Amino acid sequence: MSAGTDADADVESIPLSHREAETILRRIHPAASVAEVVVRTGGRSSPVVEVRCAPPVEPVVIKFYDGDSRWKRDKEVHVYRLLRERGVRCVPVVLGSGGEGAEGALGRGHLVMSRLDGQPLSEVVGELGASAVAGIYEEMGALLARMHRIPQEAYGYLTTGILDPCATNAQYMQRQFEMKMREFADLGGDPNLRKAMEARVRDGAGLFDNCTRPVLCHNDFHEGNVLLHEVAGRRRIAGFIDVENAIAADPLMDLAKTDYYSIRGNRNKQDALHRGYGPLPADATERISLYRLYQALELWDWFALTGETAALPGIAEDLAKMAIDL
Repeated sequence: MSAGTDADADVESIPLSHREAETILRRIHPAASVAEVVVRTGGRSSPVVEVRCAPPVEPVVIKFYDGDSRWKRDKEVHVYRLLRERGVRCVPVVLGSGGEGAEGALGRGHLVMSRLDGQPLSEVVGELGASAVAGIYEEMGALLARMHRIPQEAYGYLTTGILDPCATNAQYMQRQFEMKMREFADLGGDPNLRKAMEARVRDGAGLFDNCTRPVLCHNDFHEGNVLLHEVAGRRRIAGFIDVENAIAADPLMDLAKTDYYSIRGNRNKQDALHRGYGPLPADATERISLYRLYQALELWDWFALTGETAALPGIAEDLAKMAIDL
């Protein structure tokens, strides 16, 4: 996990005491002595802390889960271990998990991970020149390509297996679009915009059939989840985090999310990501465009559901442009 702190967090917001942190860590390191507990960036729905200990115990990161979302913990254990088993080593090492049946913070499901030593790309990208940014995005593309070499048995949302699996990408994407369109309407989305999006999906639906093999997708591979460190005076990727949203899907879904969340029309970033990724299918531009619509629609629904309405007009404007981008 990231070494970046949350400047807005205070000590009272830390979800566990030193004693509780020590209790958790001594299941892994029996002689651990906690020196400091620090709130970390991210963790909007799942609080994240770094626990620093007296030597020789290295710092660890503990992520907490609400009682009804402990399955997310089990999912992250599964995905992180799968990645490392398949040679993708630049992710946290799962050291332990638990929490059920205890008091206080210990009663919350939690995951203990090694700390990746780095800063989120989102925090430093504005300080970097175009060449440095391109180099990082090439690395990002190569990392996604490695992840996408991990095949899945069906299409669908991942937990410790595939939830409600679909046999084809067309079945999966039609189901997902229909669900997100219903949410859009239920949450007060513009009905005319919904009709335009539905027409766009109908026009492009044949593209879904062009993906014939599902792979492991991060499904949140943006600048906030990519960590950098400095090697010989150059910023390099230390690793990536946060696999809560992982899916089994068309690999171009990942490229589309990175595009919508982080690239935002920046050709330097886009070209570098694709160079690092390697050859793309002939219909990649069209497929990524359609998946960008899905990623933006899902984000609109999420912000509307959580009451973060300030971002909705801008996303709606993006959706309107994508709906007529034939």
